[in-house]
Amino acid sequence: MRVLRPKWPTAGAGFTLVEIMVSLAIIAVMASVAMPMIQVTIQRQKEQQLREHLREIRHAIDAYKKAADDGRIKKNADATGYPPDLQVLVDGVEDVKDVKHKRLRFLRRIPFDPLLPSSQRKSAGAGDWGLRSYDSPPDQPRYSQDVYDVYSQSPQVGLNGVPYAQW
Repeated sequence: MRVLRPKWPTAGAGFTLVEIMVSLAIIAVMASVAMPMIQVTIQRQKEQQLREHLREIRHAIDAYKKAADDGRIKKNADATGYPPDLQVLVDGVEDVKDVKHKRLRFLRRIPFDPLLPSSQRKSAGAGDWGLRSYDSPPDQPRYSQDVYDVYSQSPQVGLNGVPYAQW
């Protein structure tokens, strides 16, 4: 009768230190190549989110202006018809043409600036944006009595070479 014995690994089985070091070096090179690509992808996502948030706020400002021009929002004769601040777009204003005087709301919430560092963000989002009034020049935006436009307060420059504040 023949007895079967388990075969134990021989002394040559397994990985040598050199093989492990070469494998780790290859993995490190691949990671160093992939890291800049990941950073650019993340930056592109933030820029896309910035575009969407700017478009959303600007659309709400334009809708407010149109409602003011249509006489649905009470305004003074010397007013431009633009909202006094961003919070009005969320809180809404009374529709003077509606019999029940319902409120016109233009935003559900104020979007945040995705390129502003989280340490500089305000909780509500309204303070995240730079505001430009109707009477301020485009190259020197300032806020006085109404909100004509918004811009990012991030000091960074976009992948296209244009500072985010000029988007």
